[in-house]
Amino acid sequence: MIKTFINRLLGKGEDSSRGGARAKAGGIPRGKRVEVSAKDHGINPELLDERAVKVVSTLKEAGHEAYIVGGAVRDLLVGRRPKDFDVATSATPEEVKALFRRAFIIGRRFRIVHVIFGRGREHEVVEVSTFRAYLESADADQVKGTEQTAKSELVGKSHVVDASGRVLRDNVWGPQIEDAARRDFTVNAMYYDPTTQVVVDYHGGLKDIRQKVLRMIGDPASRYREDPVRIIRAIRFAAKLDFEIEPKSLAPIAASAALLDNVPPSRTFDEMIKLMQTGHSLDSVKQLQRHKLTHVFPMLDAVFGPKAALTESQRRFIELSLQDTDKRVAESRAVAPSFLLASLLWHEVAQRWAQLRKQGGHPFPSLQEAIDTVFDARIGDISGRGKLGTDMREIWMMQPRFERRVGSAPHSLVDQPRYRAGYDFLRLRADAGEASMDLADWWEDFALGDNDEREALIAAAREVQTQARRVKGPGSAAAKPQAALPDSGGEDGADGAPDGAPEGDHAPAKRRRRRRRKASGDGGN
Repeated sequence: MIKTFINRLLGKGEDSSRGGARAKAGGIPRGKRVEVSAKDHGINPELLDERAVKVVSTLKEAGHEAYIVGGAVRDLLVGRRPKDFDVATSATPEEVKALFRRAFIIGRRFRIVHVIFGRGREHEVVEVSTFRAYLESADADQVKGTEQTAKSELVGKSHVVDASGRVLRDNVWGPQIEDAARRDFTVNAMYYDPTTQVVVDYHGGLKDIRQKVLRMIGDPASRYREDPVRIIRAIRFAAKLDFEIEPKSLAPIAASAALLDNVPPSRTFDEMIKLMQTGHSLDSVKQLQRHKLTHVFPMLDAVFGPKAALTESQRRFIELSLQDTDKRVAESRAVAPSFLLASLLWHEVAQRWAQLRKQGGHPFPSLQEAIDTVFDARIGDISGRGKLGTDMREIWMMQPRFERRVGSAPHSLVDQPRYRAGYDFLRLRADAGEASMDLADWWEDFALGDNDEREALIAAAREVQTQARRVKGPGSAAAKPQAALPDSGGEDGADGAPDGAPEGDHAPAKRRRRRRRKASGDGGN
């Protein structure tokens, strides 16, 4: 038995990555290999990615087994074009790397290969993984700590679990039948050969797709212990696919949720972003609420949890931001995590900002202090993620700058790299009734206008400001340009102009540009 296990570690004998099936099944949910032809599965070849097909073909020509695998096959079977195409193969990472000019072995927990096509922002990555063996926790080395606290104990080891049974290393190669068994849900455990158009299904995934059911392979409680993030994935797939979680797979979730405390915050954060960017973020939130799991993500719990206390305007703003994100995903447009997170935390920033302003603080320093307070409370370690935190701050810091519509300030603001995101944020605030719609319209027209139209807009804003001084008097607060308090949207002081202020001679151009923007679907989130 020991010799068999050592052979598996070294990739030798009938259990190697070349794929002989073992006679002893043990506790492995092996399933049964079923090959489904094109006329039965109905995958549309036009939905395939030519680069992923090239990777499969190259591996097969070199004598290896290779298939498109996982979520890509699932999406193809429901008629969707997959966002990403992953490939599974009998070739080891080193063998894969040797076949492609631009390929890189990455990862420690799971060693995989990234095959790169194209360059710059237009490049595409095809992720290639080697068939992995299904090993019970009893077969693995066990450490007391985590990835961070037990680094020295993980060196040189291929299969390691922590004290709870969570897998920290999984790099033992095996046959395809075991690779299928170690995947999470039946709908994610199918393999598609684009050269023969055959789907290989070991666990009835095709049947579950047709019945719209999420079913865990093997014992659900054990599988959640191996990787608690599977709990989040169950919620995400249920929302994305509009599937029901099968009762046996659902039952252990509540008791297993505490295991997520041991998952590195960076990984939990990444899963939260995926959850909110499925294109069904509102449904994802409802799934979290339905299964009482909002507490898994403190940031979401503060907004959607049972103790959340949002005003109607705040709730409306967040719903609009999620709807906007879902719309962009549906239209295959870019979605920036920074914009989404800035939206989720804005009400906390705005409330703290308002408190500091009422205490006599200047708008910009007060906003900076409010942002720092919220970052410390809600973002924590994640704030170190450079660009993400910087972009969130820029979006928030732009909001009082939109109040300045005279002099050179408007020109310098629209030239900012993150202007589009800042403006989209202002537009959401206006749509939610938190900021003046006239202010959002003004900036839309200014950004789209030519030089003459921009000067006319600035002149109109200056005239309104002058009229306000005459009405209020030179010493009044209204006569002094300043950022409005966050909760003053839609009232007289929100943009320095009373509601119903004349649009000026640029009104026809305003309507024309607004129609053009609506038709083009332009946006910068």
